[in-house]
Amino acid sequence: MTNRITQLFNIKYPIIQGGMIWASGWKLASAVSNAGGLGLIGAGSMYPDVLREHIQKTKKATNQPYGVNVPLLYSDLDEILDIIIEEQVPIVFTSAGNPKTYTPQLKAAGIKVVHVVSSVKFALKSQEAGVDAVVAEGFEAGGHNGREESTTFTLIPQVAKAIDIPLLAAGGIATGRGMLAAITLGADGVQVGSRFVCTPEASSHMNFKKAIVEAGEGDTHLTLKELAPVRMMRNKFWNQVQELYKQSPSKEDLTKLLGRARAKKGMFEGDMDEGELEIGQVSGLIDDIVPAAQVVQDMVSEYETARKELIQKSLNA
Repeated sequence: MTNRITQLFNIKYPIIQGGMIWASGWKLASAVSNAGGLGLIGAGSMYPDVLREHIQKTKKATNQPYGVNVPLLYSDLDEILDIIIEEQVPIVFTSAGNPKTYTPQLKAAGIKVVHVVSSVKFALKSQEAGVDAVVAEGFEAGGHNGREESTTFTLIPQVAKAIDIPLLAAGGIATGRGMLAAITLGADGVQVGSRFVCTPEASSHMNFKKAIVEAGEGDTHLTLKELAPVRMMRNKFWNQVQELYKQSPSKEDLTKLLGRARAKKGMFEGDMDEGELEIGQVSGLIDDIVPAAQVVQDMVSEYETARKELIQKSLNA
């Protein structure tokens, strides 16, 4: 499976693990990289010293390429980037900010840079900023989303048509058939989040993993658009948000209800009632908790089977 993404990152398969907060520590990142994909450490839930520890443990656990995902709204951003450069992290995925600000600094250090976008407009801005690739993420994805609410199926071909650099598809992809669809639409590879949450290596709480396995169609919802659009699982906290909306709340009202550390409370500490349970629509397709390496191999196997089926269908048409 050699293409622009596998060549860019020097990996076997064009499967990138999402750098998710409270799920993507060194165990998950190294497991995905060892399986032939690209594992990412999720810096968004880590203090600088914790990130350094995870980077060092990842380097001991794998000799394959890996990366760090950095939300650009991070309060300790300068210190985080200094650590990434000092530790010689080979690949950085950035999100939630302007790629022009830090891409030159990272690339000057020999780091490959990828930026996450939710629209053609920001894909073009990222290309102009000099990134090596972009992730176009549809609003099916879990966690924080773009305000455009473009689905992956419509977003990927539009971005592929507009840019020249490699493109990763994200949002609603958890299977080999999903990967084949994304590549058919113009992507060079996929970034997968929710499926990797349901692995033993993910640092998310077992209560959260079990809830994902039990989730079905319609069990996630995009909300809190006035603050930052986020897709989460329906639970007691989600119901509280919906009740507040009936009162035409201000941003301050929503911020007060959200409070602090809601995501940590749910995804990391396992509070299924009061926590913010960020997960994608594709959770309806996730039925088990399996090792990260099996996720990669199952996706590759299903991709190849589906590709051959399509070829056979075209021959029989």
